[in-house]
Amino acid sequence: MEYTNLGGPEGPRVSTLCLGTLPFGTRIDEAAAFAVLDRFHEAGGTFIDTANTYAFWEPGATGAESELLIGRWLRSRGVRDEVVLATKVGALPDPPGSAWPECAEGLSAPVIRRQVEESLRNLGTDRIDVYYAHIDDRRTPVAETMGAFGELVDVGKIGRAGCSNFAAWRIEESRGAAAAAGVPDYAAVQQRYTYLRPRPGAEFGVNPHASEELLDYLATRPELTFTAYTTQLTGAYTDPGKEVPEQYRHAGSERRLKVLAEVAAELGVTANQVVLAWALGGAVPVLPVIGASAPGQLDEALGAVGLRLDDELRKRLDDVD
Repeated sequence: MEYTNLGGPEGPRVSTLCLGTLPFGTRIDEAAAFAVLDRFHEAGGTFIDTANTYAFWEPGATGAESELLIGRWLRSRGVRDEVVLATKVGALPDPPGSAWPECAEGLSAPVIRRQVEESLRNLGTDRIDVYYAHIDDRRTPVAETMGAFGELVDVGKIGRAGCSNFAAWRIEESRGAAAAAGVPDYAAVQQRYTYLRPRPGAEFGVNPHASEELLDYLATRPELTFTAYTTQLTGAYTDPGKEVPEQYRHAGSERRLKVLAEVAAELGVTANQVVLAWALGGAVPVLPVIGASAPGQLDEALGAVGLRLDDELRKRLDDVD
C-alpha cells in the first residue's frame, strides 16, 4: 500500500486507495463485508468511506446499515485507531420514505449536530475523521453549514470536513465563508470520476461527474484532496456481464475503451488496474474510492498500487479524443 496526507501535509495519513462500503449490510451481507474489510486492512488499507444514507433505497433499509456494519467490524477487530473513517451527512430523506432528493435532510446546523451523534452511535466511535457534506443544499447559507462543521472540529467529534457532489463555485463560496468565520475549511472533495468521459448533456442527478472546471479548480488547490467514486465504473471495464452506463455511451468511449484494452494487454494487467493507475498518477492526483464485494475483486484493485504509467502510455490514454 502507498499513503498520502489528506487535505495537505498536516492532514491525516491515509492509504491512496479508499474502501467504499455503500452496499455493506444491504446487498452485501455481514460475512462477505467483513471478509473484504479484513483483506483491505491486511493489505495496509486505512481509509474507509461510508454515509448515513447507505443504502436507504434498498427494500427494508433505513440508510444506517453500512455505518452499523462498519461499527461492528471495528469493535470485533479492535482496529479503530488504525482506520481513517469517513461518513457523510445531508442526503438522507426527511422524513423517511419521502421524495428524494427533493426532501433530502440538507446541511443546516441542527441537522449536522443531530446526525453526527447518530453516525457516532452507529459507528461505535467518539470521532469521525472526515465528515462530508453529501450533496449540496442551496436552501441553507454556506456560513451556517461551515460554522456547524467548525463547531464539531472544535469539540473533537470530527477531524476535518469535506464536501461531495458540489460545483466548484459552491466549494469556493463555502471555503470563503469558513475563512471569514475563522473555522476550518473543507479538506476533501468527493465526486464521480472515471477514465471514460460522459457524453455532452449526460444527466447524473445530484451525483455529477467531475467537470473540467472542477478539475481545473482542484489542480490549483493541493490542500484539497480529490476522492473519486465510481472510478471502476462498477465493474463495467472488466466484467462482460456489465454494460457501460448509458451516460458514457458514445463514439469517444468506444475509442477510449479500445486504447485502454491495448494498454492493459501490453502491461499484462486488467483494464481496472490501468484506470486506477491513470487516476492515481494524473496531473490532478485522485484518491479512488474503490468498491469490492469479495476479497478477489479487492485484490485486483490493490494490484494497481505501485503500477506506473510512463509518459508515452499516459499520452496514448489521454489523447484519444
